[in-house]
Amino acid sequence: MNVKALEKLKEIPILCVEDEDGIRNTIVATLKYYFDTVYEARNGDEAYEIYQDYHPKIILTDIQMNKGNGIELVKKIRKNDLNTVIIMLTAYSNEEYLLDLINFNINHFILKPLNLKKLTDALLKYLKKQSEPIYLNHNMFLNLDKRELHYKNEVIFLRKREKDFLKMLYDKKGLVVSYYEIEIAFWNEKEMTEYALKSFIKEIRAKIPINIIKNIPQEGYFLEQL
Repeated sequence: MNVKALEKLKEIPILCVEDEDGIRNTIVATLKYYFDTVYEARNGDEAYEIYQDYHPKIILTDIQMNKGNGIELVKKIRKNDLNTVIIMLTAYSNEEYLLDLINFNINHFILKPLNLKKLTDALLKYLKKQSEPIYLNHNMFLNLDKRELHYKNEVIFLRKREKDFLKMLYDKKGLVVSYYEIEIAFWNEKEMTEYALKSFIKEIRAKIPINIIKNIPQEGYFLEQL
């Protein structure tokens, strides 16, 4: 087990969705070894409310549940969010459901019953994916692990929020990230003033050698593909 790598999960919030109380309690107890913040929900409807309120970065959900199943939950999330990592718990009897999920960008499937090895493997794959460089254009890439932006031979050090903001723009793939999404992601329960947002964007732009962050007034920001 890569203990050092898994330590990075501590600051990441995760949501566990499972309708059977005993199974959910066991999974949540296991997740708390890896994550400091673990939300739990008994069905898809409850999970979607928690998702809207807290925006966890990872969702671990069963497919079949009595109220608001996992497929409907994924469909609602993926309407406007391709960034949140979704891990599905499935059984052999669920194969007919998997075709419905192919086009919804599921990050990982875990075959039931869930055990420590399967969970650890899924989390390590998530961490590996997060550590891969993200190319914002052909001359610039983002190193998430080191919070570095590389442009030609220049290395630019970023704050965590700056790194996460660029990652959010990248994940939208040319779509506009709304002011509301930015406020929820980076201001938590505080109010995001116009001045605070403009100052934040100005500081990031000052660090980047080329202007790749574009604004659509009264809507939000997007990443220009140069």
